[in-house]
Amino acid sequence: MRKYFITGLLILVPLAITLWVLNLIVGTMDQSLLLLPARWRPEALFGFAIPGLGTILTLLVIFLTGLATRNFIGNRVVALWESILHRIPVFNTIYSSVKQVSDTLFSSSGNAFRKALLIEYPRKGAWTIAFLTGAPGGDVRNHLVGDYVSVYVPTTPNPTSGFFLMVPRAETVELDMNVDEALKYIVSMGVVTPEHFEKKLIIDPNQTQANDTPQ
Repeated sequence: MRKYFITGLLILVPLAITLWVLNLIVGTMDQSLLLLPARWRPEALFGFAIPGLGTILTLLVIFLTGLATRNFIGNRVVALWESILHRIPVFNTIYSSVKQVSDTLFSSSGNAFRKALLIEYPRKGAWTIAFLTGAPGGDVRNHLVGDYVSVYVPTTPNPTSGFFLMVPRAETVELDMNVDEALKYIVSMGVVTPEHFEKKLIIDPNQTQANDTPQ
């Protein structure tokens, strides 16, 4: 009886959580309909709400915004808009910080989360997965002797919170797994393990011949 109950949980719990997350995302994006005049909303036009219509509107606005800013005129408008925002006290600080983070995370040329690493943390002998985010910059570089890298250590099971560390490159181990595999490994608390590949020992044929030569 217990075996069947656990089997049912293993099937239904992931499905329920997936549907809950999707419902949360769609519900949040549907709030964009509130930007429309009341007479243009589905409730006024059709007499009932249409779930997902706000999501389509949000994605369309994002796409059109990206399309409009890819040309010369769009770039000039964005530059003018950002120069105005940078002159607003308090708002300037928040906007600049968020802009730098989003540019790093979403830019196609960004270096955020480009490699999964293995580091000793929080003590010697205890290992965890971290993500390479770049190299120390600013005045920090003047106080670190040697080759250091910046890494982000996510927490489990919520990888959106974590710790920012700067560690010697020599004390990191680059993992042969992509970022998606590493994130699944972290979120599942080590339950969902990436596929394991045995590293083959590469034998130098010249060294083998030298060992076989009679003394």
